[in-house]
Amino acid sequence: MRTRRLKVFGGGSAVYHVMTRTVNGERLFRNREKEVLRKMIWQVADFSGVEVLTYCVMSNHFHVLVRVSEQGEVSDTELLRRYRVLYPKPTKYQTASIHALGQTLAKGGEEAEAIRRRLLARMGDVSEYMKTLKQRFSVWYNYSHERFGTLWAERFKSVLVEGKGNPLQTMAAYIDLNPVRAGLVEDPKDYRFCGYAEAVAGVAAAGHGLRQIWCAYANGMPRESLPEQDALQAHRELIFGNWLGEPGLSKKTRQQALKVLEQEEALLLKATVLRCRIRYFTDGAILGSQEFVRGFVGVWQREKGRKYQPKVNLLQGADWQDLATIQGLRKKVFG
Repeated sequence: MRTRRLKVFGGGSAVYHVMTRTVNGERLFRNREKEVLRKMIWQVADFSGVEVLTYCVMSNHFHVLVRVSEQGEVSDTELLRRYRVLYPKPTKYQTASIHALGQTLAKGGEEAEAIRRRLLARMGDVSEYMKTLKQRFSVWYNYSHERFGTLWAERFKSVLVEGKGNPLQTMAAYIDLNPVRAGLVEDPKDYRFCGYAEAVAGVAAAGHGLRQIWCAYANGMPRESLPEQDALQAHRELIFGNWLGEPGLSKKTRQQALKVLEQEEALLLKATVLRCRIRYFTDGAILGSQEFVRGFVGVWQREKGRKYQPKVNLLQGADWQDLATIQGLRKKVFG
């Protein structure tokens, strides 16, 4: 689904869980590659004018939870600032190009207006965000590894997520739980390539994203967010509570999760369980409360050209607190 179409139906902003993987699922990313991709996730978001709430970079795929808002007026000064973000260490040619761009915008006229349209078309759109991110990383990766050809397996997948409360928090916990599920770390705070770890480390942008995830709402509008330490604890509680819901956990692993929840003051207050082997979080297309998902039934029917309206399916296997999705799911593991 294209963001430009969905934003019309989603009001002033929309939240998407987007994910993509390498060609053939090859494990191409070591720490260096993960670090470069981590930086690009933030850089391209700044350029695109979208907000990263959390993310996770793995060895053969990555996830980003991003809020996309309608673009208001963007000044020429801001356009130039965003453009410079894409070139943190510009070459002489890039420096000259940026200078020439600024001069053209300052002069005005048809050429300046064409530049504005071209830049603005790449902003406020999750498809353009992912396109720019994947292309830029592909160029860097292929150049650094003397490699040619396609890096990514397919167009990214996206799930429209209700942008508040339990749906948003559950999706964020699913994303930050990835390195634990993969056995890379016992605690996501020790995996520096995810939003939760960056927030724990005190990175301002990651902390802001976490506070937005745990923002309280009144009458459908954001009212206030938890203080950062409270948001960190609430998110940690949810992550480890979800981990306990994983099938097939060893006794040792279960004890580790319980230790965090019971002995490290991250007490489990609600039984929200992630059955991560059922891909509600990558295949559901739309995830939220029954009311939220039901509001997109007609849109989904028209988008897919289907004769009959799809059903709103409640999530199965646990107490999901009214979480629902709009289409049937496969059960093949994806990251």
